[in-house]
Amino acid sequence: MPIIQWFPGHMAKALRLIREQMPSVDIVFELVDARLPYSSQNPEVATAAGNKPRLLILTKADLADPTETKQWLQYFHDHHQPALALDSRADRIKKQVTAQAKQILSTKLAAEQAKGMKKRAIRAMCVGVPNVGKSTFLNHLVGKNIAATGNRPGITTGQQWLRSSADLELLDTPGVLWPKFATQKQGTQLAATGAIKDGIYAVDDVALFALAFLRQHHKTALADRYHLTPNELTPSVSDPDLLMTITATMGFRDDYERGSERLLRELRKGKFGRFTLETPLEVEINHD
Repeated sequence: MPIIQWFPGHMAKALRLIREQMPSVDIVFELVDARLPYSSQNPEVATAAGNKPRLLILTKADLADPTETKQWLQYFHDHHQPALALDSRADRIKKQVTAQAKQILSTKLAAEQAKGMKKRAIRAMCVGVPNVGKSTFLNHLVGKNIAATGNRPGITTGQQWLRSSADLELLDTPGVLWPKFATQKQGTQLAATGAIKDGIYAVDDVALFALAFLRQHHKTALADRYHLTPNELTPSVSDPDLLMTITATMGFRDDYERGSERLLRELRKGKFGRFTLETPLEVEINHD
């Protein structure tokens, strides 16, 4: 399987604008997918931020495995990286995010007050990979549908300043990836969770990755969803053969690609239950 890459010109431009705007903000809100908390972080954002504080916001937490999410929050805490896990549809997120930003910037804000500077709103840059739920998140912080939303990458195409409250101003930026993924698995995981535009990758390759994951971690849900027998799920049945069986069960006969697309859509919508594609332990092992 070739390494998936997607870095069109508009993303290169967006990264350049992010670098240019970085000095004008106090903090970076980096939204990452709770189902992929490590691999959906953009290394270019960390580089551009430099010493600027970052708050990792794990979106789509309602779709992720809650036990794994707790482990990820502990992992980030242990590595001195502030992080929150949120269902971006929840009403209370404005208070949570604003309070966390004030805590992170407490020393800076206190120093400004000591100098007699007028109280001002915190200026935060919101960044994240495509389809991470950034527009939904911002709409809740602002309190109205000012940012376009959709369950596909590439909805936000330009930068815009939004006011959440007297305490918080937000710079919205387009969803961006980076020029080269570290591993084949990282690109495949991003594709499986919907961060990469359809048509950029071989959908059957990504579906086979997802199917292998489901066989290992969500076998019962997989069997229930497609009415699979124990014999069809034995290790002797290969993933491609199983995908063909599932494709036929869907009513697509031997349309392997159509079956692959359906399986990925259902994975992303949580039809097999809440899931997380990577664990802190796996990250620790792979980066030792």
